[in-house]
Amino acid sequence: MTKAGGIGRRNGVMLLAAAALVACAPRRAGPAPIDLFAAASLRELLDAAMTDYQRHSGRSVRASYAGSALLARQIERGAPADLFVSADEFWMDWLEQRGLIEPAARRRLASNRLVLIVPATTSITSVNLASPNGVAARLGDGRLAIAEANVPAGRYAREALTRLNLYESVEDRLAPGDDVRAALALVARGETPLGVVYSTDARAEPRVRVVATFPASSHPPITYSAAPVQRQDGSGDPAGAKAFLDFLSGADGQALLRRFGFAPAPV
Repeated sequence: MTKAGGIGRRNGVMLLAAAALVACAPRRAGPAPIDLFAAASLRELLDAAMTDYQRHSGRSVRASYAGSALLARQIERGAPADLFVSADEFWMDWLEQRGLIEPAARRRLASNRLVLIVPATTSITSVNLASPNGVAARLGDGRLAIAEANVPAGRYAREALTRLNLYESVEDRLAPGDDVRAALALVARGETPLGVVYSTDARAEPRVRVVATFPASSHPPITYSAAPVQRQDGSGDPAGAKAFLDFLSGADGQALLRRFGFAPAPV
């Protein structure tokens, strides 16, 4: 072997050894994901928002979706949330009364509408909400899919049905779901002939069709409220939560809200 060849071989071995050391060296960990607890009806919107936010900021967001009531109770029990987005003001007030959110950073993000849906394959094209038996007559032998009474979508729906004098005729024919997406799924699968959901839920599910929109006057305003969580153990990422909330409240976030069918939050 020539002297040059020996040197080249030694250099090659040294480079391989150096590369192995670099590969095995511990990598510097980036910031932990921002933990988001959000109403189930926001899934598609927030999935898109999280992708955009990570692309622009480099920070990732990890979401848990469920009914606002369930999420608020989990936060009370110490679940590791950094940011909470509720489908109503009630559960945000509930957490604020317990000192579990930052009131100064709380804000409204968007609003929604309440609609009556049917499976897309059905022949029903409209339902008269002004008729006391308009909904009951269309149920046939089936039930009305609706969210549980303790979650926002369920309360809005019951309030609307009551104000329109429709609730009494369907009260014993309800099919309650854990949240609004559970009610949506019952109709999408054809397990119930009718359901009450948000307009954005109907828009996200091609297997259903809207046959009536509840008047805004028939229920309280459907408002999405958001706030950073104050964890009981003092941990968490309040700065990260506020930064993502600023993104949702800003021009890019509001453009996404409109793209997914949400309306601006009431002033």
